[in-house]
Amino acid sequence: MPSVIANAAVEACLREVLAREGFALNRQRAFGETGVDVVATRGDEKIFIEVTGFKSNGPARSKDFYESFFRAVSRLRDGAGKLAIALPSRAELGLPARAGQYGEAWHRIGRAFPELEIWLVDVEKRTYRRTAWNDWAR
Repeated sequence: MPSVIANAAVEACLREVLAREGFALNRQRAFGETGVDVVATRGDEKIFIEVTGFKSNGPARSKDFYESFFRAVSRLRDGAGKLAIALPSRAELGLPARAGQYGEAWHRIGRAFPELEIWLVDVEKRTYRRTAWNDWAR
């Protein structure tokens, strides 16, 4: 498993899988262009997805995660009904500890933003798994 997984690799994999599932996708943003990473629409379902890669440096991973959280919830102003933070599947190893570190605060975020999910993207297997925010709180 690679020690670094670029945002672009996660986004490309996710776009491929969502397109196979019949989602219509927004165009990929140009480098430096602001806005939501992926908007996936299928029928009445519209999901605003913020994509984050995996860095070898732990503090950088934390910073990326928190930035993606605030970017995701900011999409509520755009009328998002479903929000997702898409991470490489290897992030799954640290999510229980991250949620545990914040305890009740993590639970409250999940209750405050019931539309927020965390998606784990396996760039090697070309799959992803959707999880609720509070699935990670023990």
